[in-house]
Amino acid sequence: MPSGDTRGGADSAEKSRRAFLASTAASLALFPALSSAGNKTRRKAQIAITFDLEMSRRYPTRGNMEWDFQKGNLNDQTKQYSLQAAKRVHECGGVIHFFCVGRVLEQQDVSWLQQITEMGHPIGNHTYDHVNIWTKDVKKVQFRFQRSPWLVAGKSVEDIVQENIRLASAAMQQRLGITADGFRSPGGSHAALNGREDLQQMLLSHGFEWVSSGYPSHKYGEPQQPPGDDVYASIVEAMKAAQPYRYPTGLVEIPMSPISDVGAFRTSRWKREYFLKSIGQCIKWAIDNGGVFDFLCHPSIMYVEDPGFEVVDHICNLVANAGDAAELVSLSTIASRVS
Repeated sequence: MPSGDTRGGADSAEKSRRAFLASTAASLALFPALSSAGNKTRRKAQIAITFDLEMSRRYPTRGNMEWDFQKGNLNDQTKQYSLQAAKRVHECGGVIHFFCVGRVLEQQDVSWLQQITEMGHPIGNHTYDHVNIWTKDVKKVQFRFQRSPWLVAGKSVEDIVQENIRLASAAMQQRLGITADGFRSPGGSHAALNGREDLQQMLLSHGFEWVSSGYPSHKYGEPQQPPGDDVYASIVEAMKAAQPYRYPTGLVEIPMSPISDVGAFRTSRWKREYFLKSIGQCIKWAIDNGGVFDFLCHPSIMYVEDPGFEVVDHICNLVANAGDAAELVSLSTIASRVS
């Protein structure tokens, strides 16, 4: 259940459609450049690179499913990729916003994470066990608890999620000496947290002012086939629904932008050149419209699919070439601009 998967956020197709329309309308209201072609005043585009620190099923080999039960047991390649990417982006004057599964902090060596924080990269809460916050079925909260049900015996879904959020923040404070910078849901939904005031209030009660839980619907094309123009166009069109907005509770939503590495590489089996093309189109859209691009990826996937760091370099170069029209920022900076 890695981020970028769409699941669990809506009870029906009609509910999802209404939530999609609501979030799009909210985004248009916050970004006048999207709703008025004649508006010559354009805000600077905000581009964020985000890494979810977790292991991913089917990596490094397609048959590997054990990581579903050990999401926080990062291998050396994932840790080194994260650190090297952080150094590259830091040298470009930007930051990567990391989201850490709490169990990562059970590992003996966290010096690589300490180096990342010392460079100024923010780290957010991704729950302790990578739990499904939308489900109402205890059996669907996390694979780990299916194998080890005694860990959650007698607990409700709300109890499990609350404890997972609390533990992840506590682990970051005690092991790294930092406060969790924002919250990203494990998995994403095109409905985000619309209609789930209970989850919004839960996050607010833990001190979070913003969440990254939305992931808009779009076309994927046929696996292992080059994406057609309709797929690329669908992804760019979905950028409208990937703009930040504020829920009635006051919590800010910063959706993940399409297409994630999960969707591109694990689901669609794209070549890297297709991924780079799509990213370029989405960033161009953000620059043209003064919008936000919240790039989502997982170093446990990217060290296999992009060992040369072409993707992060590509994003940094596109932002640099845009001059005053774009900036490379954290999600907290994006949240602060949502009125």
